[in-house]
Amino acid sequence: MIYTVTFNPSLDYIVSVEDLKLGVVNRTNRELMYPGGKGINVSLVLRNLGYDSTALGFQAGFTGKEIARLMEEQGIQPDFIEVKNGISRINVKIRSNEESEINGMGPEISREDIDKLYARLDKLEEGDTLVLAGSIPSVMPKTMYRDIMEHVSGKKLQIAVDATQDLLRNVLKYHPFLIKPNNYELGEIYGVEIHTRDEVVPYAQKLQEEGARNVLVSMAGEGAVLLTETGEVYQTEAPKGKVQNSVGAGDSMVAGFIAGYLVSKDYEQAFYMGVCTGSASAFSEGMATKEAVQNLLGQFGKQL
Repeated sequence: MIYTVTFNPSLDYIVSVEDLKLGVVNRTNRELMYPGGKGINVSLVLRNLGYDSTALGFQAGFTGKEIARLMEEQGIQPDFIEVKNGISRINVKIRSNEESEINGMGPEISREDIDKLYARLDKLEEGDTLVLAGSIPSVMPKTMYRDIMEHVSGKKLQIAVDATQDLLRNVLKYHPFLIKPNNYELGEIYGVEIHTRDEVVPYAQKLQEEGARNVLVSMAGEGAVLLTETGEVYQTEAPKGKVQNSVGAGDSMVAGFIAGYLVSKDYEQAFYMGVCTGSASAFSEGMATKEAVQNLLGQFGKQL
């Protein structure tokens, strides 16, 4: 079974305004509403690819209930912990002559709530996949990812981590199955700028030396690089297509890699599946579909 964790889910309210002007009344010409959060995005894409997952996390108030309802509507099983204080956040994304975002704070998460999450994690079994993705709310310990990996270290789980800086680096000693920084995040860790796929390799190797098993580095239009635990290095340019929406592309890459590995147990196949799934989301208004991923895989002479 696959489990994803989203600590601070959101109700993403996306509005289009012809010509946004501050200080006056603006009217929308298009509105969309989605459940948001990196772990939720992974679950959404997995579902589109034909894989079930359970989405763990926290919800609060009427917005939390709506997030869960929208997820169920899309075939995802939420197993959220109900938080007493506050409401799940609303993130407003404004599309106009410039794109702007206003992100909400989210609810208060107590020690009791965190203990309930641990109780959920205790039910995971050997061979399950756990995805930890996104930032940690300010009301939670900054060591949360590390604490979770220590808590489940006795289980033989495949854990994927998509996080930045110390959140990522602090989990490496627990040997996560997969980590997925982008080239800018990889550069931040080591205080360098990384622009090419070849420049990625030595720094991805450093992450392996610190404990990561497989390192997948996304590079937007430049493609991606994978260093595997068995010593292979895979590189590719990005598939051809027009970028419409970069939100969720990295989460989609994680979902695609997991799906590709589960079906093939082959890192090369998982790599191309991840690259094409991330690009399929970037090339569409929503999240990647199975058909879109298959079409992009065809550019590399591969198939689902």
